[in-house]
Amino acid sequence: MRKHIRLLLPAALLLAAPMLHAEMVEGILMDKMCSGMVAEKGFGAAKMHTKECALMPNCAASGYGVVTEDGKFLKFDASGDKKASEALKGTSKKDNVTATVDGKVSGDTITVQSLKIT
Repeated sequence: MRKHIRLLLPAALLLAAPMLHAEMVEGILMDKMCSGMVAEKGFGAAKMHTKECALMPNCAASGYGVVTEDGKFLKFDASGDKKASEALKGTSKKDNVTATVDGKVSGDTITVQSLKIT
């Protein structure tokens, strides 16, 4: 039994390693198409962005991301886009859709491991 545990422990640590480098990002969940208005109108515009708009076919097709308080837009990877779409469809919030995202940030993109509307 101990031999099996000694063999499994390194494998478990290797599998968990990517999770150790995850970052938590909080902000407003919004589609990429509408994210340009944040640069133009500021963070307050992101708070007013509606769930209905984010789920419109063209907006949804553009993908999703999160706008941080400093006005930065982090685009989601394909998996994150799917998680965001499901979360938007499942929330009763109509606007100011805030989210907590766990993932790995690289430049202006985040590889989403988990997403929760708050």
